[in-house]
Amino acid sequence: MRLTPLALAAGLAIQAAAPVMADDQAGQPVVTEAPLRAHLSFLADDLFEGRGTGQRGGLLAVRYLETQAAVIGLQPLANGTYRQSVNIEGTRLLPGSSLSFDSGGKTITPKVGEQILIGTMSGKEQVTIDAPLVFVGYGAEAPEERWDDYKGVDVQGKVLVMMVNDPQPTAEEPNRFAGKAYTYYGRWLYKYEEAVRRGAAGVLLIHTTPSASYPWSVPANGFGHERFHLKGKGNPVEGWLQEETARTLFAAAGFDLDTLRAAAERRDFKPVDLNTRVHGQLRSTVRQIEEFNVAGIVPGTDATLKEQAVIYSAHWDHLGMDDAGADHGQHDRIYNGAIDNASGSAALLVMAAEAVRHPARRTQVFLWPAAEEQGLLGAAAYVQHPAWPLDKTTADLNLDSMNFVGKTSDIGVAGAERSSLYDASAAVAKQMGLTLAPAVPDLSGAFFRADHFVFAKAGIPAFNVGSAVFSGDGHFTFVKDLDASRAKLVAFKKDYHQVTDEYRPQWDLLGMVQQAQFTLNLGYYVANAPAMQTWKAGEAFGKVKRKR
Repeated sequence: MRLTPLALAAGLAIQAAAPVMADDQAGQPVVTEAPLRAHLSFLADDLFEGRGTGQRGGLLAVRYLETQAAVIGLQPLANGTYRQSVNIEGTRLLPGSSLSFDSGGKTITPKVGEQILIGTMSGKEQVTIDAPLVFVGYGAEAPEERWDDYKGVDVQGKVLVMMVNDPQPTAEEPNRFAGKAYTYYGRWLYKYEEAVRRGAAGVLLIHTTPSASYPWSVPANGFGHERFHLKGKGNPVEGWLQEETARTLFAAAGFDLDTLRAAAERRDFKPVDLNTRVHGQLRSTVRQIEEFNVAGIVPGTDATLKEQAVIYSAHWDHLGMDDAGADHGQHDRIYNGAIDNASGSAALLVMAAEAVRHPARRTQVFLWPAAEEQGLLGAAAYVQHPAWPLDKTTADLNLDSMNFVGKTSDIGVAGAERSSLYDASAAVAKQMGLTLAPAVPDLSGAFFRADHFVFAKAGIPAFNVGSAVFSGDGHFTFVKDLDASRAKLVAFKKDYHQVTDEYRPQWDLLGMVQQAQFTLNLGYYVANAPAMQTWKAGEAFGKVKRKR
């Protein structure tokens, strides 16, 4: 979709022209569809080139959001702007880079992109690898589970190969590592972070679609583009192995992959030296990028409680424009990210406009983090340098990939059960005539895949309000056309992180308006509550000491 100059000008003035609702007299903030749809269609337009990290479209998105924040009347940050700097390092693998494995007198060189994915987060343009290969099971150290895959073995300077997901439940321990649900220990991000902490030379994850919860095409797409991380120490080599490639490598070294995987399901597992040397040269382009979170503030009205704040967040970025597409004759090279996450960004703008007109007792912070698609980088940068003290932040309510197929009679609150936010959500749902969607196992690790998780890790009660639609789980109860609505959610799986995630004028946004209204109502409930939100007893996040 391409907007006309007239539509462009109209988009910039959306909030200035927003009418005052009759409900304002009762002091009730009301989310309306027209401005939400306008913001959504505009942010998802080709003009923004997919809002890519380190790309022109991302800068345009930041400029639009900060302009709207000013028009709305949000107060700027302490630096006098709506921008918070995020220093990012971008790395793109160059052709000719490869890894080979010497084992049992054989040299195996998997094909990059098809059998192996590789990259570096070292900040170096040239990386040379000559290191032993060690299998470390799930690569997890989880004291609360009495689990340690490393057993004190020094893995410094070694390339680690490991499985994604968590140790699976057993008949004796059906709830270990949250049962069939994902925990953070199962996420690729944790495994890469743990390898860095241990000084490894690299880490390779064995991919299967069931264990990762997504096909090979998802990491392949990520590694095929420029990859980003916050400036600082990173893995010299990191990547993925196709399962059959891993099986071949293990066999060449005299090991059976399935046998070792079975052994890794036990607490007595110890790292296994695969008697294999990893050799390789990685050539990359490396650049330093300054991206920006966008944030604005609505001060609280209570003399005491205004020192505390509730955060609403929604990442503004998507995957940008694929420069390589032109070489392959692709007509559409723009990853518009209409649902993921122009939807959340647009909703936050409409919610912020209402919050300015109806302040709460506590302060409200509206935050659009950068580089969520690159590993929650903008949210991580915010937590490192918060605009509001973390020990005075009561909650983060995140919106990501919102409902575009119609109104529902329930609302998803997965993750809220970890804290008092669940009880708050139940109260708000009752006020709105909604029920809470039934809890389902988090089989894809959704709780750990969006910006709210960074706040949870910092000790702040947080969750993603309304289940993200890319899961297509179909657990919502739609007011009309139940089967058709669920089918649309399931169908969106093929659009997730693809160029086909585009805005469509025929979308029924009543469900998105409802989701935004619920989030805003929940924010007010939290902002006006006598006490700050708390984690449930025994929740690991509740043991984190927040920064002042």
